[in-house]
Parts: sequence; structure tokens; C-alpha cells
Amino acid sequence: MSAISVERQFTGMDTLIRFETGLLAPQAHGAVVAQLGSTMVLATATTNKQPKDGIDFFPLTVDVEERMYAAGKIPGSFFRREGRASDQAILTCRLIDRPLRPCFPDGFRNDVHVVVTILGADLINPHDVLAINASSAALMMSGIPFEGPIGAVRIALAADGRWIPFPTYQEGDESSFELVVAGRMTSDGSDVAVMMVEAGGTEFTWKAYEAKAAIPTEEVVAAGLVEAKRWIAESIALQQELLAKSTPREPMVWTPVKDYSDEIAEAVATSGRAKLVAANAIADKLERAAAIEAVNAQVQEELASRFEDQSGAIKAALRSLLKAVVRDRIVHEGVRIDGRDTSTIRPLSAAVGLIPTAHGSGLFQRGETQVLNICTLGMPRMNQLLDTLGVEDTKRYMHHYNMPPFASGEPGFMRGPKRREIGHGLLAERALLPVVPSEEEFSYALRLVSEVLSSNGSTSMASVCGSTLSLMDAGVPIKAPVGGIAMGLIYEDGKYVTLTDILGAEDAFGDMDFKVAGTREFVTALQLDTKIDGIPAEVLASALKQAHTARMQIIDVIEETLPAPRSEVAATAPRIVTIQIPMDKIGEIIGPKGKNINALQLDTGCDISVDDDGTVGRVVIGSKDGEMVKEVQRRIELILNPPEATLGAVYLGKVVGITKFGAFVNILPGRDGLVHISKLGRGKRVERVEDVLELNQEISVRVDEIDPSGKLALSLVDEGSQSEPRESEHVPSERKHAQAAAPEPTNRVSFEDSFESELAREIGDLG
Repeated sequence: MSAISVERQFTGMDTLIRFETGLLAPQAHGAVVAQLGSTMVLATATTNKQPKDGIDFFPLTVDVEERMYAAGKIPGSFFRREGRASDQAILTCRLIDRPLRPCFPDGFRNDVHVVVTILGADLINPHDVLAINASSAALMMSGIPFEGPIGAVRIALAADGRWIPFPTYQEGDESSFELVVAGRMTSDGSDVAVMMVEAGGTEFTWKAYEAKAAIPTEEVVAAGLVEAKRWIAESIALQQELLAKSTPREPMVWTPVKDYSDEIAEAVATSGRAKLVAANAIADKLERAAAIEAVNAQVQEELASRFEDQSGAIKAALRSLLKAVVRDRIVHEGVRIDGRDTSTIRPLSAAVGLIPTAHGSGLFQRGETQVLNICTLGMPRMNQLLDTLGVEDTKRYMHHYNMPPFASGEPGFMRGPKRREIGHGLLAERALLPVVPSEEEFSYALRLVSEVLSSNGSTSMASVCGSTLSLMDAGVPIKAPVGGIAMGLIYEDGKYVTLTDILGAEDAFGDMDFKVAGTREFVTALQLDTKIDGIPAEVLASALKQAHTARMQIIDVIEETLPAPRSEVAATAPRIVTIQIPMDKIGEIIGPKGKNINALQLDTGCDISVDDDGTVGRVVIGSKDGEMVKEVQRRIELILNPPEATLGAVYLGKVVGITKFGAFVNILPGRDGLVHISKLGRGKRVERVEDVLELNQEISVRVDEIDPSGKLALSLVDEGSQSEPRESEHVPSERKHAQAAAPEPTNRVSFEDSFESELAREIGDLG
């Protein structure tokens, strides 16, 4: 076995991209290893020799296998092996599937399986875009009928307006917008036809807006799509170079599957066109569907005797005819299925506070599409733990999307989220990310759930709008409201028609699905899929402007419903306070083996977490009882800034530690002193400290000495002493100290040498 490889340094990059074939997976029909830096993926493509029976679609399956060994990790699950695909792996599957699927010829119904295995992950260069290019190259090597190659690139918008190709994780995080663009060369080879776009803002986007740096306006995004074409072309050229150097498999012999004959198509058109035109003019979705179903039944009955046992073919021909009727009416009459023109949005409505027990809820409706979004606030410990090949190990802001069958008026099975639901949830999540406050500004973990209750066009963008409403209703101080709209495009007879707020049928029968979300100022997320050989840049720019106009109308409705986030979180949500502390105080707050923090949680019922970023510590206190949160905050402040002990003063303290040379007594928050064993017997020798004192015993002690480092030497106070104990601010055991007056010393003295050395030998420097 010998490997054949090609590599190239793309424009504006320091790192080489490498494709290799011939060494790994020799029985796969096509296998290519792609490498960027030390990130390495293996893509394989296989197919069946015969078409799959009884289907009317192309059965393409894409799987991405994330192997934890790629990053030098052992899986964190109980079984210590990889399980179900992660959300990121599913998103990568969709990124690969979307540009590949339109590149297979019509009538090809053989099973095709593309598997991408992540062999190496350097945690510097992402693997998802590399996987798209590798999958395309594997298909080109396989002999499977594939009208490629496909090239893909991720570009990141830098603060100075430059687009960075194939950015590292760090460069992506520091950018204000990332675009993933895939495409292929046009039929004449003169340009790159954009096939797929997946884009979104970052946590840096709003900071870039405030700093007046480059932000993703519609004009900037349109320019980025054009800019991406150069790197797509370079990827395609490198794949073609690999093909030229290697020996791809012979093209497979296959027979196109025709859903119906020309004779059936002609008969269906003659019998049903006029009827479908009339049925398609009904505006209401359910009434229109019923009318179209009646036409289908009538045509089936009329043609049943002429075309025996051909009901499936007649049904397919009717669907093609309906598609032609819908497209013809839009292009030549400017009238859509529900009677709207090309730029009108369906009626909009919004509401908040529908669920009394929820921390925040929002209902958004656009025409017959209705989404209820619920926001839940949690403590930071509720952040999702990630066990993936990415650089992130936790996730604070989560969005989950559910669409049950009843949303489209159908029965069906509900067996957990499918790839579509995960993809839609992540799209809506990405759309809100740039406006979600940072953890320093708002410490809560955030989970949003979109429940699709009715569907007729772009439930994902309705989820974006519902998310904005529920976040504001929950009192989350988002930077700005975000709205989303789905656009469509139809290309017929050399004419491009852009549609605002597409219906489900327009999505199915159109040539482009184009979803845009954003604030009034910039785009936060974009998703585009096309079925045609390229869209002119001016058409794409015009569609973005048309989407901007629609987005402003949607944000108007959101702001009319709730002008700004609520000033406080709901009464049902936990109250959270964050305190920044010096790094050297973390141990004091936690205490030995968590003693202090556990006592605070037990006494108050609050949830307390302590962490740090390497430079400063952070204590997060949360509880539904706001008074308890304040109490914990007060106690922590006392630990951070403990009151000073007074020389000669008497305190009521608690024994917190016993050693062979004495007992440690806590007299003030954060202030412990030592009663040496020699001072326990009141003039008599004591063999063991335990003979006189026990842990947690309350005793009156006098401060005899304070050394320069603040260490206290204490002695027991006789029961008959005239001094009264000082009142302490110490609260954990609910005890109070009486305060006794004592003259302020003019100087301080040190511990006796006799037990200072003992103390140091036993437990070290108390600092």
C-alpha cells in the first residue's frame, strides 16, 4: 500500500492543507485523509450496487465519528467509550450533508454512506470544515455519480474588517462573525456557485459593536460570501490535483429511477392542472391541503383504468405538477400560495408570562407558525459539561427545540430529538449568543426550550423570536432583541424572485432556503441552502436587504410586547449574588475539606460555588430566599475582612481544633487563637487537652498576646472574673458575645518561644 498525497498553502494562511489517499480504508469505495495542522480526519464513501426499492428520495447518510483518542482523552462516560453522537457531531453531519446532497444526479436512488472519523484533533484547528472537503474528495475517488468536487471554507471577521480563512479556535472566538461557506464550480467553470452557508456571531460581537470595530451588517456578510469563493476554488483545485495524481475507481454503472413516465405526466397535466390552480389559490393551509387532496383523489380515479397499478407514479406526477403551478404563479403573477405578494409577512403576534411557574416564557406566532419558548435560570453548577473534541468543556447557555407531530396536524412517533431538531435548536442558540450577557454580568446558567405548537414555515426563526421574549420576561439583561425571518428564492425563465416569510410548501418547491436572524444593528446568524447552480452576488445582497426590512417589523412587534428585559428575575427563580475574592482567600472560604462552605450551605440552605480564572476568585451564592443570600454574603465579607482582636479583651469563643500542645479557639469571624496547654490547668499541670476541653465547646478567653503577624495567644478566663465577654459578630452557631472594655495597648508582644516552635512543628506556619 502506498499513499498518494497533495498539499497546498491557501491564500492568507500559514498552515498547509493536505489530502491523502491509498493508505487507509482500502475496501471503501473512496477514502481520503485530510489534514490541517495536526487535525486529521478520514472520510470514506460507499454505495450499494442496486437502487433501494420503494423510495422516492435519494438515501444519503452522513455520520461523523468523534474519537476521543484524537485529542488524547478517555471518554468520561461510565463505560469509557464513545456513545451517541454529540450535538457538535450532528451539526457537522448536517454541514456535510447539505452541500453534498444536491450534487447527486436526479434518479440516483442507491444508498450512499459517508463516514467521517476524527483521527486527530489538535484543539487549535476545527475539524468540521476539513471534513466537508474530505468527504467531497472521497466521493470523487469512489466512482459514485457525484457532480463535484465541493469546496468549503470557514472565514472569520476580524476587528479590522479582514476575513481570516480557516481560523483557529482562538481566532474564531476573537472575531465578531464566522461564515462557513461551501460551493462548487459553475458548469462553465467561470465562478463558484454557493451551495450552503452556516454562519453566526460570537460572544465578541457586541463588544465589537460597542468598540466600533467591524460587525456583520448585511453588506459585510454579502461581501464575505463573495470573498469565500477564492478559498473554495483553491480547495476544489487541490482535490482535482489529488484525482489527477491517483487512480480513482471506474464510474459505476447505474440506471436512473423514473418516478413516472412522460405519458403519465402528460395525462396528469391534462386532467389536473386547472383543478390544482384553483385549489392552490385557497389561502388557509388546512383548507388548501384538503382541496389539493380532493384533486389528487379525483385525478387518481380518472386515470386508474388507463394506468393500472400506477397510483404511485400518478401521485409523483401530481406533486411535480403542483410544484410547477406554485412556481408559475409566483414568478409570472407575483402571487404566492396564500395570496400574499413576495415581500409581505404574515400576521404577527407575541405574548409573555404565559406559564406562571416558569422563570420566563414567550409565545411568538407568525401566520400558522406558533412557538412557545420557556426560559429556566439555574445556578452555575447547572452548566452543561461537554465531553467533545472541541476546546470548550462547559456550556452555560443552552437552547433545545422540540417539534411534535401534532404541530403539522399529523400523528407520529416521539422518540427523542432527531438531527433536524438538534440542528434547529443550535441555529436558534447561535442567533441569541451575541446578545446574551456574559457570566460576569449575569451568573445564571440559561436553558431555553422551544416548543413548536404549529408549523407552516420556519419554526427555527420563530424559535429565535420566542427566545428573545422569554429571556426578557425572565429578567435576563440581553443586549438587544433578536428577530429572525426565513426567505426563499425561485429561479424560473431567467428570473430570480425573492420571497419573504416562506411557507412550508414554498420551502419544498423553491430553489433556496435562506434564514437570517439579527438585531437592528447587525446579523447574528444565517443559514442558506440552494438547489440551483449559483446565485448572483447582487441577488444575494438584495435578499439580505429584503430580510432586514422584515426583521425590523418583527423586532417592532417584540418591543411592543415587552420593550426591555424585566428589572428583576421572577419570584420563582433563584437569587444569585457574585463576589470577587482574592486568590489567596479561596482556601479560607472553603475551609479544610470544605468545612466552612459546607457549614454556610447547611446553615442557610444556599447553593454556594467557588471557582477562579487563574487571576481572581469568584464566589456565586444562590437561593430562592433573598435574605439568606444576603446573610451568606455578609458572612463571606467577614471572612474576607475579619474584625481585629483587641489585646486584653475577653471573648466568648468556640473550640475549633485540639492538638497535643493546646486548643485553637475561634473568637471572631476569621480569627482563631491558641490556648496553650500550659494555660489550661489554672496553675495545675494538664496531661491532655481533651481532659479540659472538647471540640465545639464554648469558653471565655482573654487575648494575652498578638504577635506582629497577627497570631493570637489566648488564656482561659476564670468563672469569677469581673470581665464580661465581648459581643462577637460571628454568626454560624447563632451565638453572641458580650463585649468587655479593655485599654488599648501601646505596643504588641510576641508569642513565647516555648510553644511557637511546637506550633510550627505540629501544623506549620499559620500565616
